[in-house]
Amino acid sequence: MEQNEIIQGRDIVIVGQQPWDTEIGSNCKNIALEFSKHNRVLYVNSPLDRFTLLKHKDEPKVQKRMAIVKGKQQGIELIQDNLWNLYPGKIVESINRLKNRALFNYLNKINNKRFADSIKKATESLGFKNFILFNDNDIFRSYYLKEMLHPDISIYYSRDYMLAVDYWKYHGEILEPKLIAKSDICMANSTYLANYCKQYNPRSYYVGQGCELDMFTNLKDNSTPQDVTSIPKPIIGYVGALQNIRLDIDLLVYIAAQRPDWNIVLVGPEDEAFKKSGLHGIKNIHFLGSKQPSELPAYINAFDVCLNPQIVNQVTIGNYPRKIDEYLAMGKPVVATKTEAMSIFADHTYLAATKEEYPTLIDKALKEDNAPLQQARRAFASSHTWENSVKEMYKAIANFR
Repeated sequence: MEQNEIIQGRDIVIVGQQPWDTEIGSNCKNIALEFSKHNRVLYVNSPLDRFTLLKHKDEPKVQKRMAIVKGKQQGIELIQDNLWNLYPGKIVESINRLKNRALFNYLNKINNKRFADSIKKATESLGFKNFILFNDNDIFRSYYLKEMLHPDISIYYSRDYMLAVDYWKYHGEILEPKLIAKSDICMANSTYLANYCKQYNPRSYYVGQGCELDMFTNLKDNSTPQDVTSIPKPIIGYVGALQNIRLDIDLLVYIAAQRPDWNIVLVGPEDEAFKKSGLHGIKNIHFLGSKQPSELPAYINAFDVCLNPQIVNQVTIGNYPRKIDEYLAMGKPVVATKTEAMSIFADHTYLAATKEEYPTLIDKALKEDNAPLQQARRAFASSHTWENSVKEMYKAIANFR
């Protein structure tokens, strides 16, 4: 990244849905780490809510948060140079199931005030001035933070279409468009979400997505996993959670029926719909179960073509498909469902608009695969770094004034 493309020496406050001590990967944590290379960053955990306290009071994470609420522990922890983590010292009420909008809005403003007070106390303690507020998809608890904290710039970051989930839909369908509209800048990790935000705020930008691809680009052992060795080629494979809400079961049945000489290998945990599906009775479909993340590159390496047989709905249509980067990082030909979010991959994947196109494109992918195409795929995937994504964020911030 060129020096003049970097926002540096600023104070940045990050709020969102995932606390720093979450076990799963998080866009927001990666962004915070990248920001902190040149700026001071306060990463704010979501506040402890009443329902979580009552249901999980004996869990260590909840007990730690209660100790901070009671003043027995400090709420600010230094993670590394320029990066602090805040455990808010207030409890918020669990209100999302309230259907009375007026009552929800009243209590949500109280929750926001408690949250804002914790953040304000921390920023004053750290000496943060004229800070940038970066909101990672937190529609409710952070709805009023712009008005309560008076940041120099407020940013709304959209990485998922939240309104497709029932938890967020009822109140979110009213509040999220308003939050997008009043934010100074909106950023999104897919073109679909950027265009969604642009409906309410013209200062909305696609900033791409970073991926951690080291384990896919540095495969040391090229040996085929034992449970794949007995499966005849060509192998058409998928790695990831097997969920009916995201993947098209009927499409997999269709591909298997059209080309019984192909073997479809599915690696990942199944939901109930997959467990009960007729896929298990089809001879050329193989379920290999869940694997450790470190094992996945070896399975992808064993595939001749990688699949993303996505079903198109509100949950999937806007999501950035990290899986595609993982496939491409290993040089593999990829056949996937055509969506707006997949458009950025169009030059390096085969995109099917209908189920009938899938067998044709898989056949084409098998026949065309060669070393130059593999290298081009790897190079394209390697450009999807957090450094490049944050560089796009810096450009949007620099253009705001």
